[in-house]
Amino acid sequence: MKRIVTIQDISCVGKCSLTVALPIISAMGVEAAIIPTAVLSNHTAFPSFTFHDLTDQIRPIGEQWKKHGFDFQVIYTGYLGSLEQIDIVSAFVDQFRTADNLVFVDPAMGDFGKLYAGFDEAFAKKMGTLCAKADIIVPNLTEAAFMLDLPYVGGGYTVQYVQDILKRLTDLGARRAVLTGVSFGEEKRIGVMSYDRDSGAFFSYETKRVDAFYHGTGDVFASTCVGAMARGESLEQALTLAADYTAECIRKTVDDPESNWYGVNFEQAIPYLIDRL
Repeated sequence: MKRIVTIQDISCVGKCSLTVALPIISAMGVEAAIIPTAVLSNHTAFPSFTFHDLTDQIRPIGEQWKKHGFDFQVIYTGYLGSLEQIDIVSAFVDQFRTADNLVFVDPAMGDFGKLYAGFDEAFAKKMGTLCAKADIIVPNLTEAAFMLDLPYVGGGYTVQYVQDILKRLTDLGARRAVLTGVSFGEEKRIGVMSYDRDSGAFFSYETKRVDAFYHGTGDVFASTCVGAMARGESLEQALTLAADYTAECIRKTVDDPESNWYGVNFEQAIPYLIDRL
C-alpha cells in the first residue's frame, strides 16, 4: 500500500486540515501517516478557539520514523503555524526525501486578499522557502501574491496574467505550480491552472461554480489531489478529480438543510470519490 505523510494541524471541529486529509486519503486506498503541528478546539474562523502548539513533537516523531525505517511516497504539508515550524518541516523534507518520492506543499495561509489570523508578510516569505523544496505547490491567488510580493488581484485577470504568476511561482524552486480558484471571464465557472517548469506546459480545468463559500475546501482539494497522485495518476488527472470532488462536496452541503457553515459535507460525497477512482 502507498503511504503519504501529511503535516498540518488538527482542528477538532471544523472539517479542515488533518480531519479532512486523513479520511479522504484513507478512502482513496492510501495509508495516511500524520504529524500534527497543533491541536485546536475548532478552526480559527470561529470567534474563539483553544490552541496547543506541538512544534516540539515534530523532530522527535521524524527521528523515531527514521529509526524504524519508514518511508513515504508523498510528503504533503498543509497549514503550519509559525516560522519555526516552516524551518522544522523543511528539515523533515530533507530527512525523508528520496529520488522517487513527491513533495507536495499547500501553503495554506490566506484567501480573498488577506492572510489568516496570526500570519504576516514575513511568514509568507518564509513559506516561499518551503515551496522551493517542493515538486508541486498549490497556492490560491492570495497566497501566491503574498509569496511573490505582488498586489492581490481577485478578478478580471487574463489567462496571460495567471500564466505569468505560475512561472514566477516555479522561480521559487518548485517544479510544478498550481493556482486554485481561478476563473476566466465566465463567472459561472471556476477551476485551476498548472504549469510544468521542465516541459513549459500549462494545464487548466474548470467546473461549474457553486454559489457558496465554506471553510476547508482547499484542504479537500489538496488531499484529493495528493491521494490521486499517490495512486499513480498524473497531476492533470489528479487536478481534474480534485476539482470535481470539491465541487461535489459543496453541492452536497448546499443541498443539505442541516449543513454547518464551518465546513463541507465531504463525508457524504466520498461514494462519488470512490466511484471516480
